[in-house]
Amino acid sequence: MIALTNIDAVIKTIRQAEDAEVAKDNLMKRFKLSDVQAQAILDMQLRRLAALERQKIEEEHKQVRATIDYLEDLLAHPKKILALIQTDLKELAEKYGDDRRTRIAAEAREDIHDEDLVADEAVLISLTERGYIKRVAASAFRLQSRGGRGVKGHATKDEDEVVMLIPARSLNTMLFFSDKGKVYSERVYQIPDADRAAKGVPLVNILSLDANERVTAAMAVGSFTDKNFCIMMTERGRIKRVKMEEFASVRPSGLIAISLEEGDTLGWARLTSGKDEIIVVTERGKALRFHENKVRSMGRQAAGVRGIRLAKGDQVTSMDVVDKDGSLLVVTTKGFGKLTLLKEYITKSRATGGVATIDQKALKEVGKIAAARVVHKQDDLTIMTANGVTIRLKVKDVKQAGRATKGVHLIKPQEGDSVASIARISAEDLKKAGAQMEEGEGASESQPE
Repeated sequence: MIALTNIDAVIKTIRQAEDAEVAKDNLMKRFKLSDVQAQAILDMQLRRLAALERQKIEEEHKQVRATIDYLEDLLAHPKKILALIQTDLKELAEKYGDDRRTRIAAEAREDIHDEDLVADEAVLISLTERGYIKRVAASAFRLQSRGGRGVKGHATKDEDEVVMLIPARSLNTMLFFSDKGKVYSERVYQIPDADRAAKGVPLVNILSLDANERVTAAMAVGSFTDKNFCIMMTERGRIKRVKMEEFASVRPSGLIAISLEEGDTLGWARLTSGKDEIIVVTERGKALRFHENKVRSMGRQAAGVRGIRLAKGDQVTSMDVVDKDGSLLVVTTKGFGKLTLLKEYITKSRATGGVATIDQKALKEVGKIAAARVVHKQDDLTIMTANGVTIRLKVKDVKQAGRATKGVHLIKPQEGDSVASIARISAEDLKKAGAQMEEGEGASESQPE
């Protein structure tokens, strides 16, 4: 602005100078300019002398003076500074604000453990006859309507069948019970995750099992409280009830869950509420139903008490928790089977002989009881023979019959072969775990065909 106002004098001063440095010094002295101002005049292009360019410079000068006045006023009044900060923050919130993504947790701790970083979601734990295990998201299993073909639930080797499909949540603890009377523990999220059709990993890679030791039962536990119990049963009829809190801290090498007599085997373990009933089935077709409170709660290393009185040469082949809406499925070594309503088995005292669950006169024809399970009509069954032959069917396709009848053929083993076990895949468990349900009537065909 000084240069434009005194343009003729400025030009004369510059022209009379010997060089640019002298010109700058003379401008500073004559017009009382700073070094930066004098240099700006020397650098000014001649086009800035045009009328429109002069007008732009005058407008810019007015704006700069207005900004200076505003800022000086702002600095002189702290309250105005705070008001400006508040306005700026509101503008930022309107432009970039969104819903909070973090969760403020009153129970949060400074110590972070692995489980703090794991989402609590529904999963299914599958275990095969040959000891392969995996964790699969429950949504990967589809419960199909009646007549569906099913989905492949496990890639198995040489007809290695799925014998357990246990619903759980990723933050639950899995308890594995072995035939040696030991219990092993593993967090569900630490069991390797796999695709629905993948084979899984050998269980021995996860648990410190001894040589020739095999897992006979498993359960998912959400909370180890004294309100829940674990019922265990051996082949020789010993039964034991333990508070779940006894298994809250299991060493990697396992703990003694029940002390076994020589030659006896732990075959079954079930989670109970303290108000459940138990049904025990023997090879020779005896079934005993009694309330769990008939078995007092014991310490972890106790040997248990007699659960059922066995005839000479007989042994337990199944133990399960009674479901009033379910039925008892029994399958014999020669492939005969039947469903019987549980109400036909009256509640009796513990350590008695039970009642017949198959025609006693037909034992030679149908064979001993190979396995028995409490089931529902929508469940899936896999019947396996000692030689690895399997058949899959729905419980609803099994004939319902009276308690002391012999049943009908479900599978016909070849000569020298016999039924070894049955695996039940519960449709109700899959639903609870969050498996997807297709439209239509009926339920689960989640087992591979």
